[in-house]
Amino acid sequence: MGWSLPEAPSSERLRPYDLRCEHRRTPLGIGTRTPRLVWRLASDRRGDAPTGHRITVRGPGGAPAWDSGWIDGQDTHAYYGGAPLVSFARYTWQVELRDGESAQSWFDTGVLHPDEWRAAWIAHDPETEPPFEPPADDREPRTDRTAHLPAPRYFRRVVDLRPATAVRIACTARGLYELRVNGHRVGDGELTPGWTDYRQRVPYQVYDVTDLIGDGPLCVGAVLADGWWSGSLGWDGRQQAQRYGRDPQLLVQIVAEHEDGSRTVIGSDGRWRETTGPLRYADLLMGEWYDARLELDGWDLAGFDDSSWAPAGVADTGTDVLVPSAAEPVRVTQDLAPAEIRVRDGRAIVDLGQNIAGRVRLTVRGAEAGTRITLRHGEALTDDGDLYTANLRSAEATDHYVAAGRPEETFEPRFTVHGFRYVEVSGHADFDVVGRAMHSDTPVAGEFSCSDAMVRQLMSNVRWSQRDNFVSVPTDCPQRDERLGWTADAQVFLPTACYNADVAAFFTGWLADLRCAQDAVGGAVPDVVPHVMTGRHGTPGWADAATVVPWHLYRVYGDERILRDSLPSMRQWVDHVERHNPGLIWRNKVGSHYGDWLQAGVQTSRDVMATAYFALSADLTARAARVLGDPSAKRYAALRARIGAAFAREFIAADGKITGDTQTAYLLALAHDLVPAGLVPAAVSHLVADLERRGRLLTTGFAGVALLGPVLSEHGHADLAYALLHDDRYPSWGYSIKRGATTIWERWDGWTEEAGFGPVAMNSFNHYTLGSVGAWLYGGVAGLGQEEGSVGFRQPLIRPLVGGTLRWASAAYDTPLGRLASRWEVDGDVLRLSVRIPPGAVATVHVPTTDPASVRESGEPVVGVGQTGSALVCRVESGRYSFTSAW
Repeated sequence: MGWSLPEAPSSERLRPYDLRCEHRRTPLGIGTRTPRLVWRLASDRRGDAPTGHRITVRGPGGAPAWDSGWIDGQDTHAYYGGAPLVSFARYTWQVELRDGESAQSWFDTGVLHPDEWRAAWIAHDPETEPPFEPPADDREPRTDRTAHLPAPRYFRRVVDLRPATAVRIACTARGLYELRVNGHRVGDGELTPGWTDYRQRVPYQVYDVTDLIGDGPLCVGAVLADGWWSGSLGWDGRQQAQRYGRDPQLLVQIVAEHEDGSRTVIGSDGRWRETTGPLRYADLLMGEWYDARLELDGWDLAGFDDSSWAPAGVADTGTDVLVPSAAEPVRVTQDLAPAEIRVRDGRAIVDLGQNIAGRVRLTVRGAEAGTRITLRHGEALTDDGDLYTANLRSAEATDHYVAAGRPEETFEPRFTVHGFRYVEVSGHADFDVVGRAMHSDTPVAGEFSCSDAMVRQLMSNVRWSQRDNFVSVPTDCPQRDERLGWTADAQVFLPTACYNADVAAFFTGWLADLRCAQDAVGGAVPDVVPHVMTGRHGTPGWADAATVVPWHLYRVYGDERILRDSLPSMRQWVDHVERHNPGLIWRNKVGSHYGDWLQAGVQTSRDVMATAYFALSADLTARAARVLGDPSAKRYAALRARIGAAFAREFIAADGKITGDTQTAYLLALAHDLVPAGLVPAAVSHLVADLERRGRLLTTGFAGVALLGPVLSEHGHADLAYALLHDDRYPSWGYSIKRGATTIWERWDGWTEEAGFGPVAMNSFNHYTLGSVGAWLYGGVAGLGQEEGSVGFRQPLIRPLVGGTLRWASAAYDTPLGRLASRWEVDGDVLRLSVRIPPGAVATVHVPTTDPASVRESGEPVVGVGQTGSALVCRVESGRYSFTSAW
């Protein structure tokens, strides 16, 4: 397990690989009737490009479902166009390349017709509750915050499906569930079904359990916990509990196929049985309490006696909110052994050496029955070496295990997740722990490295913070009582996220929740998605995620459906701002207006920031409409031009100074083309002057931090960008790294020598937004980007930025076409640049040099197509190239 980029295949002929359906590899339970099929390409031959492809699809029993015939062109995707798909069926598909090789994959369908649901929502019926008698020596580890937490419920039913040739199960919950069949856990997803706006969308998962059916009756069981549905959520978790519903509910549909082609469909109903068990409570924020003395041995097997269990109650029969899961689930992706264990006062402090989101697996030996072992989690230690938990606010992040008295016992929580590096273990001395990192299992798409250890650690911190905060939704922190999908954080970090991982499916699901949460009448977008904070709508930079996210996803992945689904929402949002600000300076209806959140020692004008985002959203909406051939493109393009003119009149002085004179003000205006061409040099000079005046220290917060490297580099000040990158003074990325950070801090002053820990009211040590510099490391330092008009990296732009104290830098990225990579190295007065271009792409390569005539490729002189600054510009087709030049 881990999180590393796999090797791209080598091939002497054009070869398709990494086949995906709906942005996922071999997905179970897709819900669209015209799924999108995509593949990447590999070839070691220079200039290789596809000229055509053919898709064949076979359905149940190998019956032909679609033959596309030969389709000319270089597309690496196709939309299914065959016979109507059948629900709960396996389809194999093959892509064949003209003059190339072929590859095969499969997908399974879910429920394609709403009237096919036969299941009801079942839950605990309080009127049938048998009395619970805890062990005589029971000492409940409850506090005021956990006193109200209910015990998770155990559900089961035995059905006889014999003879069955295949069995699939569709399962979901209003809450969290773990599915079991014939004594085995089903699937490897955690915290299923994930978090969505349950009022409008509840995702279900499909499992193929054919290998588990055996020769006898089938026992299907599930453990059901509160989760996001009715557990602690957001800050002041007790008050926010039961936001969606009071009690969790389970829905299961079993579909068995028989030899004669018939099907048996059995849905959850009142014939299921339920009870409580060893899980005494389970809460995302508070933790878990598990009493192993209460284990129900064999409860998930057909022969178990469940006569003492109560019948389940039918809570609801509505299935209109059910949707197929759009993305990979949360999974455990890496185990971490302790880096250090220190024992003091009967407590052990375990240091995993890495801040993670997840849990620990505890193994205890020789614990007497009734022994309670307590696990407390924290991100840092106090000066005295104790666990630091003040920044958790009301989240207890504590797990309790009560031993059964066996020689060796293992406990691992199932329905909670903690943000931590350190674990305090008390109650028993003979134990082992393993940290288990959990996050939405977005496939790794990129990697970056360089010669500087601190910059490598910075990228590691960025990647870990992305992993730790992509837990079903893009959250702001994994440890305290918040963990919400803040929209600005997501849109600012998205370019970095896309380089690190394939997040197309992940954000497609999140955008669906954003659209659900948008004010249907006014068009305002909430600050957090899923929407759980009333009264916080329409905030500049936050609500603009409605335009920024779909446009960037389209640019990266080339899927027009993202724009088609989002364009009405984009228009509605821009119209909302324009309607309330006819003068085109965004001052009215600004929601919570956080400004450049957590900027360091300055206050960027909120009017400047808001209006810059207004211009950006109008521009992206115009672009999206233009791609889709929508006639509204002209209107939004004209609106963008008028906003730009208003911005210049209102905020830019004749000498190029922008109102507020802050770094973020200049960065926003320059990045989004809001400065009149004649004033751009002056505005850049003011930005540089501010940096120099402050001793080359940054002041940017969330809105400006991602723009520092790109804007400074674009305007000839890469030296300043590198100075900020290498700095370890406060405030800087290096400041936290120098103090042992293994993830990105929420705030620049999370800890300082002068004040110690930052404000406990808001001080996460694991928050990705200030790590948005990652996109510049990939696209600037290593130079992996694409031309302005390019979509899906069909026209890569490799423009490495040699500088700072770096001797070399490298990056690789899996574009929709295939592997794109670059590596540069300075060796004395020679620069070496190696690049890899995927088949079908034509790249523009800027070879850094002090003498264009010195540029060689594989020893041969290079005739470029132009020069820019200190680089020779070349145009190359797919393949691997090795350049050298004078430096």
